Amino acid sequence: MRLRSLALSVFSSALLIGLSSSTPASAQEVRGFALDRFDPSERGSEWFVLDTLDLRGTARPAFGVVGEWAYKPLVVYDKSGSDEKELGSIVEHQLFVHVGGSITLADRIRVGANLPIAAYQTGQTLEVNGQTFRSPDSALGDLRLSADLRLVGRYGDPFTAALGASVYLPTGDRDKYTSDGNTRVQPHLMAAGDIGIFAYALKAGFNYRPLDEEFAQGKKLGSELFGAVSAGLRVANKKLLIGPELFASTVVTDEKSFFKKRTTPAEVMLGLHYTAGDFRVGAGVGTGVFAGSRGWGSPQVRTLLNLEWIPAYSDDRDGDGVPDSEDACPNEKGVRTGDPKTNGCPAAPPPPPDRDGDGVIDSEDACVDVPGVRTGDPKTNGCPADKDGDGVYDKDDACPDIPGIKTGDPKTNGCPADKDGDGVYDKEDACVDVPGVKTSDPKTNGCPPDRDKDGIVDTLDACPDQPGPSDPDPKKNGCPAARIEAGQIKIIQQVKFKTNSATIVESDTILNAVLGILKEHPEIKKIRVEGHTDNTGAAAYNKQLSQKRAASVAKWLTDHGVEKSRVVAKGWGVEKPIDTNNTEEGRANNRRVEFHIEETPDTGAPAKPAKPAKPAKPKKK
Repeated sequence: MRLRSLALSVFSSALLIGLSSSTPASAQEVRGFALDRFDPSERGSEWFVLDTLDLRGTARPAFGVVGEWAYKPLVVYDKSGSDEKELGSIVEHQLFVHVGGSITLADRIRVGANLPIAAYQTGQTLEVNGQTFRSPDSALGDLRLSADLRLVGRYGDPFTAALGASVYLPTGDRDKYTSDGNTRVQPHLMAAGDIGIFAYALKAGFNYRPLDEEFAQGKKLGSELFGAVSAGLRVANKKLLIGPELFASTVVTDEKSFFKKRTTPAEVMLGLHYTAGDFRVGAGVGTGVFAGSRGWGSPQVRTLLNLEWIPAYSDDRDGDGVPDSEDACPNEKGVRTGDPKTNGCPAAPPPPPDRDGDGVIDSEDACVDVPGVRTGDPKTNGCPADKDGDGVYDKDDACPDIPGIKTGDPKTNGCPADKDGDGVYDKEDACVDVPGVKTSDPKTNGCPPDRDKDGIVDTLDACPDQPGPSDPDPKKNGCPAARIEAGQIKIIQQVKFKTNSATIVESDTILNAVLGILKEHPEIKKIRVEGHTDNTGAAAYNKQLSQKRAASVAKWLTDHGVEKSRVVAKGWGVEKPIDTNNTEEGRANNRRVEFHIEETPDTGAPAKPAKPAKPAKPKKK
């Protein structure tokens, strides 16, 4: 350690003495090298240093210019103390313009060129330890020629890789720090990809640099390993890429230079690139990674601007003129069609004829002109569905699950016959010719309703809830001779008397019907027999006659077994007509006997309806 400290002190003292006592006559002039560490990506990339590997197209060109300004890329330091002290900047300001272009061939290979032009350089001429370092001025740089081959993936995939190489021809000036004075060769491997809006790129390689010289302070130049990485986000509909880039290199041909500050320049920069149609613009700013930017060629500040032209690319992998975004067969050359399912696919041989377009070719289609469905039965294959097999296709069949007959009415087409249209098919209808209602009884199913089952349908039955015989009089048809209704025992025939007399004639049948009800309903405690007359004759006489007739009917009932306590007679004369007295028919209706129920047990309410008499047998149809 003491020897090392002593050596450093001696070296520092010698350096200071050299700085103070050296003269131009005795100093040795040092030659420069290719100083600029910014090596722009090929035109067409969306990074400044890294490459997005957009190797698409056939004879697809790209041209562009990158402007670069660097501050203090080459500085000499004093190493005498524990902290290095800046002695001066050999190159303080450096303005480069990189003019380049590329062309992609066969959708996989790209060749390119880049010519750097040092438009402006300035710095200090320094004499250090007997060596003179002169400040450069403007000059050309080394022309770069490159070729790259895409190995896997495509632009925009999660992973794309390419292998390539660059050759740097010594077109620059070594004394102006724009060339090594010999040819450099740089093989490299690149990768890039997009994952959603995230984009990344990688690059690594070897820079063959046949320049085995010390530049300053015992550090040799020579061949290098280099690497770079970038990551960013694609925003604004992927037109804008923004993110950092990091790149570095180190000399590997001399162990004293390997991963040393001076011979290991490293930079990080933040850049953005915006693509608008066929043009792309970009801007970036960066700095050296190590404190003080002490690597040769790594500046304290670097700013970048670029403008390039690259024709917008429409993917057409198979080259058939149909872009991949529209091509249903992107890897097979085909023809353009109006069908998204076949657009860009090879032309298929014409299909066998299928006139109705139902997918069953005509030679197998039992219904060539009617679209249908495929079946295993040659007789129905290609015909419309007919589940019930009645010959009426389901789409037209009002009863698709029940075999029926073809009709002109969409509501009945394909349904079983229903002659009377009552919704009960003829095969189940007990009254085929008469509209009726559906019942669970096969004997009445489809027949008109007959609630009292007297053989007279409700629509014709004057007493639909009490069975009775048929009668030509609509008001009596289906009614029993006597019935309980609305607090009365109603009769369908009048009790007849001799003229101007209370003697009953030809009325046994109707009175027996009343008698039957009273016998069947002992709960009827009292019945009032009312007599009524028309207005013919004197009112007093009529009332007296009506009273006698009521009493005569009451006596007939008691004579035939009805308790006297159950019957009372009342004559009303002309007081309660039910029809007009201006016609013979009306007067005949007013001459009547009525049976009013006065009492039932407990409530005094009318008695419950009479049991229905046995219905008359319906006539055979």
